[in-house]
This record gives sequence, C-alpha cells and structure tokens, in this order.
Amino acid sequence: MGRREKDGAPSTNQYPHTPDGRYFVVRGRLWRLSNPDLEPQERERLIRELMAARRAVRSVREDPEALAEVRARVDAAKWALGERGPVWWSDGAPDYNRQLVRDTPYADWFLSLGTSPDPDR
Repeated sequence: MGRREKDGAPSTNQYPHTPDGRYFVVRGRLWRLSNPDLEPQERERLIRELMAARRAVRSVREDPEALAEVRARVDAAKWALGERGPVWWSDGAPDYNRQLVRDTPYADWFLSLGTSPDPDR
C-alpha cells in the first residue's frame, strides 16, 4: 500500500501534481486536490471528518442504510474540501477530475515526467 499521511489519507506527495496545482495523478488518472485557499484550521477539521467518515464506511458495510449515511458524510467532506462539486479556481478552466491524464491538456506534461500515460502499466 502507498504512503499515508498522519490522518490516514494516502500521501499525495508520492504522486505528481500538475503544474497548476489543481490535480495529482494516480495510475494515469487526474484527481482534484483540495482548495488551497481553505483556512488551515478548517482544512484540518474537514480532513478529520473525511477520515472519520471513511473509517465508518468500513464499520457499517453490512447495514445499507447506515452505509448510505456515512457515504453521504464522505461526499459532503469532499465537496467542502473542493475535491468534488464546483471547481475552486476562477479562471474558467474546465474540470478534468477523474479523467485519464492522456485525454487532457496535461498529457504532454505527464509524458515529460517519463511516466506511462497508460494506467494499466
């Protein structure tokens, strides 16, 4: 398993970040980073909530109603962090969250890192 932060989240430091700081790349796919303009205390609170909700998902897998509730908590924390929902940047650039990097304007940058754009390699 990959490196983890103190809060249990995968470390994005091991994954390349796009030059504009909007995404990190895992297995050839772009994932939106959190909003860098969040206040540090708010970011910490939201990350704690996200991690608690993720732990809760594991503990309620057999209860569909409880599972739906904790998945909603995960989603709410990700929206609040800016990882989902409306983009946090204001320059009108489109969102490429969850898209294969090879199919985006970041393809040449990613290739310049010497990494395969094929997520299966």
